[in-house]
Amino acid sequence: MTDTNAQPTSETTTPPAATTPAAETTPNAATAALTPAALDAYSADFNASRANRVAATAATSTGVLKAATDYRGLRALPRDDFSIELKQGSITAQERSGRCWMFASLNTLRHDVIRRWNLDDFEFSETYLFFYDKIEKSNFYLDQVLQTLDEPTDSRLFQAINDYPADDGGWWQMFASLAAKYGLVPKSAYPETANSRDSDAFTQYLNAKLREFALELRARHAAGANAAALRARVREQMDDVYRIVAVALGEPPRTFDWTARQKDDDDDADGAKKDSGDAAKKTDAKKADDGFVKGRLISEHGITPLDFYAKYVKQDLDDYVGVVNAPMARTPFGHLYRLAHTGNVVGGHPIEFANVEMSVFKKAVIDQLKSGRPVWFACDCDQFSLRGEGVFSRDVVRVEDLFGIEYTMGKGDRLEYGVSPSNHAMTLLGVNLDADGNPDRWKIENSWGKDAGRDGYFVASDAWFDEYVNEATIHTSVLDESTRRIFTTEPVPVQPWEPISRATRCA
Repeated sequence: MTDTNAQPTSETTTPPAATTPAAETTPNAATAALTPAALDAYSADFNASRANRVAATAATSTGVLKAATDYRGLRALPRDDFSIELKQGSITAQERSGRCWMFASLNTLRHDVIRRWNLDDFEFSETYLFFYDKIEKSNFYLDQVLQTLDEPTDSRLFQAINDYPADDGGWWQMFASLAAKYGLVPKSAYPETANSRDSDAFTQYLNAKLREFALELRARHAAGANAAALRARVREQMDDVYRIVAVALGEPPRTFDWTARQKDDDDDADGAKKDSGDAAKKTDAKKADDGFVKGRLISEHGITPLDFYAKYVKQDLDDYVGVVNAPMARTPFGHLYRLAHTGNVVGGHPIEFANVEMSVFKKAVIDQLKSGRPVWFACDCDQFSLRGEGVFSRDVVRVEDLFGIEYTMGKGDRLEYGVSPSNHAMTLLGVNLDADGNPDRWKIENSWGKDAGRDGYFVASDAWFDEYVNEATIHTSVLDESTRRIFTTEPVPVQPWEPISRATRCA
């Protein structure tokens, strides 16, 4: 469950000291300020280098990323034929929304649906879960407001809670909470809307109303309202929330009809091969084409989202756990960490991660791919990446050569200083193993549509994976025993502002 019993930890505030003189009158101003002479010296140093002049010409003409792209690095990073590679349906597109974590989660599940039911393609409705995510996040936010009524509005805790009341970002565990409570539906039952494709305005006005509700609840508390009265007021406020979300997205279906045609090949509904006699009969039938569309038709009438999930997905999301690679002094390996004051469904899945070394992390990911399951993961997709080419590689994006500098921070320090928080979730579909069985590149299914990358797919070098992949969701069946034991230990609470807990806010 979400850590709703954690005690708020407000910071002690003290009155400000006497007003500090303006910066220009302090004793250090003379040595701290940039002078014209210093700027002239920097300019002379810059122009003395031919490499600087060439780099500036390229960058100002084409942009930093194109100017930094190394053709040799691109040629050295193969894009096809991974030694372990899973089939998938059509590339999906989150468009102008922050639903990457939701798309990646549903893409992880649909692989099994396509295989199990022998379909050519399939896509879940992301808008269906988006509707309930907005409703649940709003309720979660107001619940957190009630739990922190005595926190000053400028306390670190309240600022963190109030930062993103019902924004689009999230984690796998939040997806699991939604699916368990509301089920899933195919995209045909609840297609995209203008406000799911481009969620900024909708989310802006929803958040504005939620913060207004927070102000009201805190004012009522200050005036002496009791807990029961405040809870009753939240229930009334949620009526307005529902109206906003329903206007923006349209109400989701309670029941729906669905049809899908299975492929007319030698596989049965659960992917097992038919016997040779059946195969021979099918081959004869294909030779005598009668002009009809082949394949058995799956047809459902009036099915509920929960029944659809139970019948067609057949995966227990409780079997998946979160692992993270966060090599910081504050988060030693071998411990379970739980994010406090963070979630979407009140009473839903806790957002927890076992922090493990990268060798353990990658072994679990590879073993899951070998087992035939895609892997949900979160990363910093901004670092050394080319969106158009679909590449994540420091050897391709040579910004260090372009600028004549070197980035030396380790992964732990980048997390501590906010250089590389998780900002995007995607799905791993493949990995290439070298002659020694070690990974050298990874195949990634993105949710930026077919025009990004190579038909929607990206490739990451293994060196990039080590440095910029932070989290993954792993099926417990592929975990080693020592990692599995971590999930039986008491979780260490992590506050919302700490580096390991910053939300996956999609790029």
